Amino acid sequence: MSSPRYLILAEGRFGPLTSKTANSCIRYTPDNVVGVVDSQRAGRTAQEILGFGGAIPVVASVREGLPLHPNALLIGVAPQGGQLPPEWRAMVLAAIDAGLDVWSGLHTFIGDDAEFAAHAARRGVTVHDLRKPPADLPVATGRVREVDATVILTVGTDCNIGKMTAALQVRDALRARGHAIRFAGTGQTGILIEGWGIAVDAVIADFIAGATEQLVLQAAEGADIVLVEGQGSLVHPGYSGVSLGLLHGSLPHAMVMCDQPSRTTVNNNPWVPIPSLPDAIRLHETILGMLRPAPVIAISLNTFDLPEQAARDAIARACAETGLPTTDPVRFDPAPIADAIAAFHAGRQRDRRG
Repeated sequence: MSSPRYLILAEGRFGPLTSKTANSCIRYTPDNVVGVVDSQRAGRTAQEILGFGGAIPVVASVREGLPLHPNALLIGVAPQGGQLPPEWRAMVLAAIDAGLDVWSGLHTFIGDDAEFAAHAARRGVTVHDLRKPPADLPVATGRVREVDATVILTVGTDCNIGKMTAALQVRDALRARGHAIRFAGTGQTGILIEGWGIAVDAVIADFIAGATEQLVLQAAEGADIVLVEGQGSLVHPGYSGVSLGLLHGSLPHAMVMCDQPSRTTVNNNPWVPIPSLPDAIRLHETILGMLRPAPVIAISLNTFDLPEQAARDAIARACAETGLPTTDPVRFDPAPIADAIAAFHAGRQRDRRG
């Protein structure tokens, strides 16, 4: 099978905060992206809109993207509720009829839609529904306690705050130092980037922890360190369930806390204040501690919307407030977090040798 050459569909939503799947694919697999469809931003480049991505062009329609020679259409957004915007149906059908495979992380399974399936069968294209969970997932039993690898989970004070990005940035930094690293993707974008995983927010609630446990056990084979992609937030009234399932399923040895200093309330819920970093740390360590004592060992900040000096000041405040190494691993060097994980892993190895 040839490598995908994505034309990314982000109609009306291509931007730093509104097209997470598109942005992550452009950041981590740019060679697989030929263009982005967004008629409102056509004529510009990914670099101009996101601050990265180079000359990847934005075009007005699927038809205008075809001369870029894509072989796949990627649904580049994950809207609340994960439903396909009705106005996008014609664009998806146009892509299928042009012979493009479809990659989607929506809760709406493109392959289960009768119209899409009929067109795909007629053109002989494949639909990849990244969020569709595997069958026969287990209930968690705590088997992660048996793995030798050090398991690190990224957690956050809110959703869409950089948990996946922090893990990927640290993955690359640790891999450059010679560590055997596996990244366990638990959301559609992480799966797309890493090539495997389970979208735990599409799993029946009883099996979220079991699905996570299965992921960690698989990732731990041949790995020194497993980085588990966090989801949601324990204080988010809509997404806390998946966050708790990840905690109990992955049973991490340690956690990295992710925060965005400019946020004051939980996303789309202004009545829920963002907890302070010390409070968030205590909450996570307390909830997990009954099953496996696990400290928060570093802080990852998302400072993309702050001027540079304000970002550096926020990092210094978080470090002083928590006593933990802190950085923005995208904007600045991820080394403080990578150093903390490497030191924690080395300490575990010494303890296990006795």
